[in-house]
Amino acid sequence: MRAHLRLLTALPLLLAATQSLGADELATKKVLSLAAAKKVAAVAEAEAKKGGAGGAIAVVDDGGHVLLVERLDGTFAAASNISIGKARSAANFRKPTKDFEDAIKGGRTSLVANPELLPLQGGVPIVVDGQVVGAVGVAGAASAQQDEEIARAAASALSAPR
Repeated sequence: MRAHLRLLTALPLLLAATQSLGADELATKKVLSLAAAKKVAAVAEAEAKKGGAGGAIAVVDDGGHVLLVERLDGTFAAASNISIGKARSAANFRKPTKDFEDAIKGGRTSLVANPELLPLQGGVPIVVDGQVVGAVGVAGAASAQQDEEIARAAASALSAPR
């Protein structure tokens, strides 16, 4: 009974504390929309075709959740899942997946034990006004380097005038 009384006397204080939180105390962030994801994918597709490449393109939000996946004609089926893994890794770690591939090549082999990471180049964060809003992953182009180049071009679609 005493516990209930203490709770009842504390309740008004808790309510007052939560009601005093203002909007200025909450962080704001940019969110990647489906329309923006389509723009990123369109740039990737154009870049791939310009280079005579196929590929799969995945665009994810800042939490690594898939917004869009495209697999260009003639691209092997597994490329879709690989592109998603690259995009998720770039979004969740807030850096290009090439950085992880290079670190592993440099001897940091323990990185391969992380199940949240696909350390293959071709995953690049999408940064708008200094904030990571998502990432793009490309897999299945003619080479890993081409995956990277296509992803970099696509990631810049929202920051560069087109």
